[in-house]
Amino acid sequence: MKIWLLSISIMLVLSCKNEVHNPEKSIVGNYEHKNKEMDIQYAYTILYVKDVPTTLEFYKNSFGFEQKFLTPESDYGELISGNTTIAFANLELGNSNFKKGLTVSKPSAKPFGIELAFTTSSVETVMENAIKNGAKLLEETVTKPWGQQVGYVRDLNGFIIEICTPIQSQE
Repeated sequence: MKIWLLSISIMLVLSCKNEVHNPEKSIVGNYEHKNKEMDIQYAYTILYVKDVPTTLEFYKNSFGFEQKFLTPESDYGELISGNTTIAFANLELGNSNFKKGLTVSKPSAKPFGIELAFTTSSVETVMENAIKNGAKLLEETVTKPWGQQVGYVRDLNGFIIEICTPIQSQE
């Protein structure tokens, strides 16, 4: 009986160390294999706009982000905004990237079904500052059933910006 238990224990230890002839049948092998294939991280969002320098100034003045980069041609720029960079490219660059063109965001048109979301503990103050710098109020601040404060503005180009408190975990 002891030899049988010892044999099973050794087999379990060896399989946990991924010493299996067919790595596709090993859970550890599949996880490691997928990690190598999926070396991916969300790095930045690019919004296509008419005027990159003016848009960068709006985001710097409204939200306090710092400029990270602007090409000498002023056709592409980036902001430092945490782990994910917000980038802007001019419409000419967008049209050169996409052979069939792209739909341009316009403040006078219905907004796209996408938004940038910025978290803060001072939703009202940030919204007021954005509006002072040219944003248009889209939706007044409300408190969601889960306790989060959320308000919406549109930037100079018509893109939706959600300004909200962080979602509190239920722990």
